Amino acid sequence: MQSPFRSDLLQGQTVLVTGGGTGIGRGIALTAAAHGANVAIASRKPEHHGVVKEIEAMGRKAHAVACDVRNLDQVMAMAEEVETRVGPVDLLVNNAAGNFLAEFKDLSPNGWASVINIVLNGTFNVTKAVGQRMLERERGSIVNIVVSYAWGAAPYTSHSGAAKAGVLNLTRTLAIEWAPKVRVNAVAPGPVFTEGAFGNLAMAPELGERIIDGVPLKRLGTPEEIAQGVLFLHAHPYMTGECMTIDGGQWLNHPMFKLPDSIGGP
Repeated sequence: MQSPFRSDLLQGQTVLVTGGGTGIGRGIALTAAAHGANVAIASRKPEHHGVVKEIEAMGRKAHAVACDVRNLDQVMAMAEEVETRVGPVDLLVNNAAGNFLAEFKDLSPNGWASVINIVLNGTFNVTKAVGQRMLERERGSIVNIVVSYAWGAAPYTSHSGAAKAGVLNLTRTLAIEWAPKVRVNAVAPGPVFTEGAFGNLAMAPELGERIIDGVPLKRLGTPEEIAQGVLFLHAHPYMTGECMTIDGGQWLNHPMFKLPDSIGGP
């Protein structure tokens, strides 16, 4: 996919992507590197760290840290390691997430807590650790990955919707509190084909067709298209507190998931 941005847009900058080893996070990491950035990724699973070699092959500095964003001590250590090994973070992308489909009446307290802890508490932890360093330097930007049902609704996503709504509110609150030193924005992806997302969410065989049917542009998005939105928000000097929806127009007339009556689930 041809980029609308010049290739040196992020030259000399350091980008940190949580959940950066797979899916949308991987797309953001690679797109940032393709535009000149040195990139650090944080992921719980070392097997997701293969993206580092791809970034290094572009001639960029890259580093991966095994980190559970739910653990503040690990996050603080990760922030220190990234700054030491790669450089002070210019762009933080809070992308780490967890999700599964479940009707609220069947959702266990542990299921609820697992998503809230990764998405909302994890965003708090990483923003606290990395954002404080940005404030001290008086520069930097943060882009949080949310979803359109954070302000709308979608069935079987009460845990994820509540968590993402919290992240969206945090985005807007910090945009006020931290201005003008640090800008804070969000991107709300629509349905994007990634192995992880469809492996976790596509409980019914016809789900993919149902999702595409609800998208006015009649296709799934790509991680690179989401990444381009992240780059735009980071590069634009007069945007803060914004949530950019990149979903092919889906949120205008359909919920994220239009499911059959029975979905199974965990």
